[in-house]
Amino acid sequence: MDLSMEISLVCIVDAEGRKVAAQCIDSTPKAIVALLERHGPMERVVIETGRITPWVALGLHELGVAIVCIDARQAHQSIKAMKAYKTDPHDAAGLAQLARTGFYKEVHGKSPTSHGVRSMITARAHLVEARVRLDNAFRGLCATFGIRPGAGQGERFLARVRAAIAVPGLGDAVAALLRARIGLVDEIRQMDREIKAISIASPACQTLMSIPGLGVQTSAAFAAAVDEAGRFKRPHTARAYFGLVPRGHQSGELDWTGRITKQGDGTVRKLLYEAANSILTRTRQTFALKT
Repeated sequence: MDLSMEISLVCIVDAEGRKVAAQCIDSTPKAIVALLERHGPMERVVIETGRITPWVALGLHELGVAIVCIDARQAHQSIKAMKAYKTDPHDAAGLAQLARTGFYKEVHGKSPTSHGVRSMITARAHLVEARVRLDNAFRGLCATFGIRPGAGQGERFLARVRAAIAVPGLGDAVAALLRARIGLVDEIRQMDREIKAISIASPACQTLMSIPGLGVQTSAAFAAAVDEAGRFKRPHTARAYFGLVPRGHQSGELDWTGRITKQGDGTVRKLLYEAANSILTRTRQTFALKT
């Protein structure tokens, strides 16, 4: 299945690779199952990773479909080798051949709880980004009238911004932005409390936060991204999952090792970097991990 937000294209092939059916349907688990039932039992159904993949995969699994989610990057390269140009029918046909041959890399489908934690962390990041944009907007507007709020986001900065409300021609704009900023800060604090409650209730997060320098956000994001620790057989596999292993290239006599691959969850990778920086520069005590 080549999934999209509204309409998806399904291609069904038999054991010899002959096309049995190809049809556009609504991107809902019930519509997909109804189509599959009309063509008899399926050995497996393959879909790529994407925005609506978790919802579709969970719905099909609950309806008894043997669903396999594969890495979209690997599927893209395989289908590109099979087809000269990209269309939705070609993508669906290519995925069907991958399902038949088994030439794919299955990815782990995270639980709804993990997706919920990740959505909260992502939403908080967007709120913080919006607050930073407002702070920069204050600096830009005030500079035109000779007012310099300065760096930071503390009380001194806010006091100078409030003082700008009395400036004719500037006050209304600053007051409106300041009201919006107050609402953003309240929402950020509320999300901080909710994420903290999740971390306190999670044994995995408690274990991670026992490391000096590891906070609530990093532990919650890491635990949600891992979801099931048993799927990583070796520590190297987990490092590669978050793109923290060097990129390698070997061809004949050429053999070099480059920078990290930066594959996988960029949010977790950023938080892990910030935690490592905190351990090295802000934590005073000495322990094995820091050494």
